Amino acid sequence: MKKLLHFILLFSFSINAYSADILYLATTTSTENSGLLSALNPVFEKANNIHINVIAVGTGKALRLAENGDVDVLFVHAPSAEMEFVKKAYGIDRKAVMHNDFVLLGPKNNPAQIKADFSIVKALNYISRTESTFISRGDDSGTHKKEMSLWKKSKLMPTGEWYNSVGQGMGAVLNMAHEKKAYTLTDRGTYLAFKDKIELIIISQGDKELFNPYHIMAVNPAKHPHTHYDLAKKYINFLTSPEGQKIIQHYNIQGEQLFYPDANFPH
Repeated sequence: MKKLLHFILLFSFSINAYSADILYLATTTSTENSGLLSALNPVFEKANNIHINVIAVGTGKALRLAENGDVDVLFVHAPSAEMEFVKKAYGIDRKAVMHNDFVLLGPKNNPAQIKADFSIVKALNYISRTESTFISRGDDSGTHKKEMSLWKKSKLMPTGEWYNSVGQGMGAVLNMAHEKKAYTLTDRGTYLAFKDKIELIIISQGDKELFNPYHIMAVNPAKHPHTHYDLAKKYINFLTSPEGQKIIQHYNIQGEQLFYPDANFPH
């Protein structure tokens, strides 16, 4: 009987924990690791007298959390998966927020002998051919989805001891690549945030295939009526407003801009 009462109390607490003054945000580890949310969220929280509960995971897991109605709003970077999510009516009010790009990092001695003018697909071919150590996030994140699409374009299926799929967030992967003197794909924002902590350099950048857009959307209240759609809509409007976009535009680490705003407003 005591165990049953304890379970009922815990269940009641879990329902009450989904409070009306908390916005539940599922986002990528890149927005969290870069420090951007620490610049954005306090401004919104103060203006609306609420708290934002950030769940930073890979984009695939973030989408699953939203599909289950466990969060109110999504801030992710995997356009194809996002569009499928919207098509299934799980997400609404999808808006472009910002972009940066992906970069291929590697050790300074560059064992695959990748040249600066190589396309990203050619760079991956050289890594595979030389069986140089590569660390993959392997977590169904936006970065992992991009990496898999690039391997597909290279007409290669990476296998072997040289290829390590670790199922970790971007920060952990950068630390692993640093320790193993390996190659890895990362968003530029997280790289800049970790630049002084790792001995990896940019090996390949600038290819149009490495473009990395971020979008935000609300969980559809028609699917999950308990979600805080009004708060989600306010947060979307904030990130795409001149105020939110200017915070994104001016956010930098040691003078280097991490993200570029995409909502239409006079810069």
